[in-house]
Parts: sequence; structure tokens; C-alpha cells
Amino acid sequence: MSIEAIALLNDPVRRGLYGYVVSQGHDVGRNEAAEAVGVQRTLAAFHLDKLVEAGLLDAVFRRAEGRGGPGAGRPAKYYRRASGEFAVSVPPRDYRTAASLLAEVVDRAGLDERAEDAARAYGRKHGGDPERLLGERGYEPYEEDGVLRMRNCPFHALAEEFPALVCSMNLALLEGLAEEAGWCARMDPAPGRCCVALSKTNEI
Repeated sequence: MSIEAIALLNDPVRRGLYGYVVSQGHDVGRNEAAEAVGVQRTLAAFHLDKLVEAGLLDAVFRRAEGRGGPGAGRPAKYYRRASGEFAVSVPPRDYRTAASLLAEVVDRAGLDERAEDAARAYGRKHGGDPERLLGERGYEPYEEDGVLRMRNCPFHALAEEFPALVCSMNLALLEGLAEEAGWCARMDPAPGRCCVALSKTNEI
């Protein structure tokens, strides 16, 4: 159940381990995770595996970089963000279905441009410091070579169902959010991150 999975994060060690793993741009080993949160490797391994059991993290097995062939030993266990989503609402609410139905109406009616205009206007209304605003909205921004990229798409499930509509609307929203600060939003899709990136120039 979602509530049981989320309840695991009430433990400060598990919450710290989860936060560290999902904030990295690579698979995280037990030693790295333990060092990052300041606990012993065995304790980190225990909590990381609990997060895997709950579906909050995925575990993968591979040999460390530079180690292969005979005598390389067993593959090590690494962790990454799980693809599933968890949400808890008390009492239960189903906003995703409503969003999906509305997106289908917009898509069928060919109202993409109006949706983009509305998203851009919303972004301008709530604009300001891009990094802070993106963090508050769950994008998980990080800077890389002067470019602000995002590890998470808050509209991921809907974007998979209506990619053209939702991604163009997301771009318009971020254009509006970043406009006041003089940042530019551009499409820059890549696996495992939001399809939009921001920079202070027109080049990304």
C-alpha cells in the first residue's frame, strides 16, 4: 500500500538514504550511501533493501567500473529511484483520472495552443527564482555546466499518456516561471529526467 511505503520514510536514516539515492545522477552503491548519511554499511544495506521491498527504490547488480573478467568477484548491488509512484490522500481522491480526462478533451479538440498559453500565463504569475520554484514543485533541479536540468517530471504519468500535449504545456509553464529571472527554457529530453532544461542564454 502507498501509505505503508511512505511510512517507511518516517525513519530518518531511511529518509536520508532515499533522498541521497534519488538526488544522484547515477546508481548508488552501499558504501557510497552509507558514507553520505553517516551510518555503517550494514545498517545502510538493511534500510536500502527495505526501501526496495517497498517499491521506493530499485536494486541492480553489476561490477564496479574497471572490474571484470575472472577473479573480479560477484557483482555489487546498486540502488536507483524506482519508476513507480506513491501518493496518499485521506480521504481518497482521484485527481489523476480527472487530469487524464481533461487532457484527452484538450487533445481531441486540438486546443494545444490554448493549453500552452494558459500554462505560460500561470508560470508568469508565479515566476521568480527558477531553482527555488522548481524545487518547490517537485522537479528536483540540479545545475550542470550552467544549465538547470531536472531529475523529476511532476507530470510523468500524464506525459506518458499524452506526451506531445503535456510536454509542450510543461515547456510553456517553465518558460513563464523562468521569464522574470531572465532564464530560457528549451526542450532537452534525455532518459531519466524532465524533457525541459533552463539556461541563462538561448543555447543549451
